Amino acid sequence: MRTLCASTLIGEFFVIGFAALVAMQTSDLSTATVWTVSGIAMLLSLVLCGMISRPGGVALGWVLQIALIASGVIVPTMYFLGAVFAALWWASVHFGRKIDEAKARWAAQAATAPSEPDPA
Repeated sequence: MRTLCASTLIGEFFVIGFAALVAMQTSDLSTATVWTVSGIAMLLSLVLCGMISRPGGVALGWVLQIALIASGVIVPTMYFLGAVFAALWWASVHFGRKIDEAKARWAAQAATAPSEPDPA
C-alpha cells in the first residue's frame, strides 16, 4: 500500500505546485498567501508519504484529497483534478491493502510449507 499511496501523493505534490502558479496569475490572492497555503499542502503530501502505514496516515490523506477538491474555488480546474486524485487515492488504499493481504498470505504459506530435503 505504501508504494501506491506514496506515488499518488508525489503526483499531488506537483499538481499543487502547478496550481499555485496558476492561482498566482488568476486570483486576487497575494503571492505570499498562495505559496503559504500551497506550501503547507505540498509539505503535507511529502510528510504523508512516510506516514501511510502509521495510524491516521490514510485519514490525513483523505483530508488532503478534500482540500485538493476544495481548492477548485480558487482554480476551477482543481475540482476535476482533485476528483481524479481522490479516485487515485481510493484505488491506492483499496488495492494496496489487497496486495498487502496477498503478500501476507503468501509469506504465511511459505513459512508453513515443508522444506524440501537437500539432494546430497
